Amino acid sequence: MSHTDIVSPTSSSFHQLTMPSDRPHPFAPHPKPSNSLGVLRVLSPRAGVRVSPICLGGGNIGDRWPGSSMTKEKSFGYLDAFFERGGNFIDTANHYQEEASEEYIGEWMESRGIRDQIVLATKYASCYKVMNPNVKQTANYTGGNVKSLHMSVRDSLKKLRTDYIDLLYIHWWDFDVTIEEVMDGLHNLVAAGKVLYLGISDSPAWVVSQANQYAKMAGKTPFVVYQGKWGLTDRSFERDIIPMARANGTFSVSFSVLNNQSLPRTLAGLALAPWNVLGAGRIRTDEEEERREKTGEKGRQLFGPEWKRTPEEVKISRALEKVAKEIGAKNITAVAIAYVMQKTPYVFPIIGGHRIEQLDQNLEALEITLTPEQIKFLESEAPPFDIGFPMGLYLLNVPQDPDGKNFIVNVGAYYQRVPDAQPLGPAAK
Repeated sequence: MSHTDIVSPTSSSFHQLTMPSDRPHPFAPHPKPSNSLGVLRVLSPRAGVRVSPICLGGGNIGDRWPGSSMTKEKSFGYLDAFFERGGNFIDTANHYQEEASEEYIGEWMESRGIRDQIVLATKYASCYKVMNPNVKQTANYTGGNVKSLHMSVRDSLKKLRTDYIDLLYIHWWDFDVTIEEVMDGLHNLVAAGKVLYLGISDSPAWVVSQANQYAKMAGKTPFVVYQGKWGLTDRSFERDIIPMARANGTFSVSFSVLNNQSLPRTLAGLALAPWNVLGAGRIRTDEEEERREKTGEKGRQLFGPEWKRTPEEVKISRALEKVAKEIGAKNITAVAIAYVMQKTPYVFPIIGGHRIEQLDQNLEALEITLTPEQIKFLESEAPPFDIGFPMGLYLLNVPQDPDGKNFIVNVGAYYQRVPDAQPLGPAAK
């Protein structure tokens, strides 16, 4: 097609086109989103799909787990609010809410006619038939084996009312299966067009590294996202997982700068999708805890009756409140989310919730910039984190700083290091 074939914004045929009300002509730049959630980011260097910077956690979507109150109507309202604010990245799993999560999300997408506008993640490996009275033998509805994978994906596609899954995770590592079985089985789903991208959750760093090396050598599809437990209440994720994510698939590209020079830029290999960023809902102010006790709302009790914060959780909550006041933030949960997003690149926190008010409070994280001093202060008030051996041996002069210099090298060399890739900050106003 030549440039003369392109419809001109002033031509008569242009004015006959039907376009969205916010588009003056077909080649106008995309309108700026009204909410920072709609300022999308590339998922990872190995996955060019564009997603919202915060991922909606689907563990609360549904009403079949004890204490759950998200009816279909409430779930649809919450999903609508996320989508209307610009969100397109949704995470669920085959067994969440005894399958109600996938069912409700699938029906919601179908009823709104928006399936292809959503980047949808789900998981396999957990037993999703454990409470089904019609299934007497559940042994192969769980685990990492190919039969479990086949049945889980088959049933997830039905529940989600779709013919493909954007991102499929293995939910946890099954030590009775081989890396080859898992990666071959997952790759076959990608080759068949049923899955687009692969992720791994809650697994040792060595498993991820070996799996991706096998995929590279055997021409299989690698993992591009790691999902795991991370937040100020538990920073052990920073010991091995973040360095692994930076190193796995890390490569350098060139980009142009002034004076026609070309400089290297190092990109991390795996995206990170942390859960438990808000400490299972225990990141809250003293006033909020008092209110919950008076109203009887309490907190999450799925895994036990105790809902109040521990002394360590109270301490980090008060530190977050101090930083929030310094930067003018209204919500300490937003500061906690900003912490993980500003520690390393390609971080997409998985945040759930029950009320639209909570969603809006958490989205304030996308407007926050934390200084290095504020990050260090929060870490000093968080529960103790020991980086352990062997990294503790290398970083004796900068404890608890996995991105610091290697003091052993510094004994024999005075040099400059190429900086690690840095996370994106808040989008420009």
